[in-house]
Amino acid sequence: MKRIETVDIILGIDLSEDKEAWKKKIARKLRLHPKQIQEMRLRKHSIDARQKDIKVQLRIEVGIEMTLPAEPECLAHYPKVSESAKRIIIIGCGPAGMFAALRALELGCKPVIIERGKDASARRFDLAPLLREGRVIEDSNYCFGEGGAGTFSDGKLYTRATKRGPVRDVYETFVAHGAPPRILIDAHPHIGSNLLPNVVKAMRASILDAGGEVHFGTKVVKLLRSADGKTMRGVATADGNEFIGDAVILATGHSARDIYQLLAEEHILMEKKTFAVGVRIEHPQPLIDSIQYHYLRGQERPRILPAASYRLACKIGGRGVHSFCMCPGGFIVPAATENDEVVVNGMSLSRRDSAYANSGLVVSVDPEDTASFEGEHGILSGVAFQKSLEVAASVHGGGKQKAPGQRVTDFLEKRISSSLPATSYFPGLSSSPLHEIMPDFVVTRMQTGLRKFGKGMHGYITQEAGLIGFETRTSSPLRVPRNEDDLQHPEVAHLYPCAEGAGYAGGIISAAIDGMKCAEAAAGVAV
Repeated sequence: MKRIETVDIILGIDLSEDKEAWKKKIARKLRLHPKQIQEMRLRKHSIDARQKDIKVQLRIEVGIEMTLPAEPECLAHYPKVSESAKRIIIIGCGPAGMFAALRALELGCKPVIIERGKDASARRFDLAPLLREGRVIEDSNYCFGEGGAGTFSDGKLYTRATKRGPVRDVYETFVAHGAPPRILIDAHPHIGSNLLPNVVKAMRASILDAGGEVHFGTKVVKLLRSADGKTMRGVATADGNEFIGDAVILATGHSARDIYQLLAEEHILMEKKTFAVGVRIEHPQPLIDSIQYHYLRGQERPRILPAASYRLACKIGGRGVHSFCMCPGGFIVPAATENDEVVVNGMSLSRRDSAYANSGLVVSVDPEDTASFEGEHGILSGVAFQKSLEVAASVHGGGKQKAPGQRVTDFLEKRISSSLPATSYFPGLSSSPLHEIMPDFVVTRMQTGLRKFGKGMHGYITQEAGLIGFETRTSSPLRVPRNEDDLQHPEVAHLYPCAEGAGYAGGIISAAIDGMKCAEAAAGVAV
């Protein structure tokens, strides 16, 4: 009987790429003769390395006594919009802003993106003085510019936001703009910082070709509102221009601190929220491979297995301690947005073939933890708390984006490291007492968390592992509130707080989904 089935099977890594092994396993499961299986198509691929005997889980679409229908092609076709269409001003050209623009086009609206940074090609050139001279170009760096921070942070696409929107649609949009089709299959997909710039450039081309606008090097300095201040009309920019629209989507990301300052000055309601700060922890990638894949250090990783990753989390003294943005086979990069600070982040290329593994290792910070900054900074006390750590990192690093560093073992014993492990951090490290620089409530919880993680991942605590300060931009310390029903700010109509910068997302996929939702709300589509 001709039919199509979707079947989940589990195979050892030695057979996981063997199509005949697939067919035999599927035939047994469906009680068929292998000859009845006419065609197979891989739909999902994930590796289960929890036990020493590593397994690969496969989801396969099967044509039984028939061929499968042709695979629909991921295409980037957006309807041309007219100049008279509803105008949606989008502040920020990160994942939220770009996906908001593409969704606006699909709904017949004209998106106008305002971005303080440069296009992806120009951003590459501006990273050179940051890496070689330790000089931050404050509006064009790892955080600001086309594609946002995600362009140069690996492009990890894994999310737990499946209940909040169409994750598959986001993946297919990336593929339509040049991302590897493999992201549609892998359980933990990523694109890679070497491929992402071309993907975001292709997305920009789609926006422009359909009649949207993208303005780089254009910094918002004022929000234009009605005479009573209760309705958004548009924005004014540093070059003296005004952009008037029917709605404004605020998709600036969590590092655009001048926007928080602007909102505070204009008395637009914001709320404090929990965020996290800490360090980057870096290990030799072969060490993490040997731990996660259960083999002796020095053995070669099987070709089929990717550079190993990990996710660690626990709760210590009422605060979360967890790994964040883990980059297997990656690099630690300077992610500061001003010259008096040092901020570190992680990235990987598509091959993930660096000799190092790094991850954020952070501790939750609640609003009450920043109370000492309230007198001077008010609602922006969390931002001031972050900034104080970043300035301290710059001082202890010694300038030019050198970062303070310490061996994990020395951090646990509260002693300065006489030497530091090899690192992927290009500007360099200065041995520093991280246990003295960070607040006690962060240090004590991080030390306890590290010891706990070391018990679960034997070998994680080692002299080969280094801590590098500071990872402060995990998420926004503020939330710009919005109504649940129409996503508008509760006090300013037609203002749509969006994604990470407004406190509503935590990564590329969730930001993209939130951007799409805000575009739908701004276009008048029921949320």
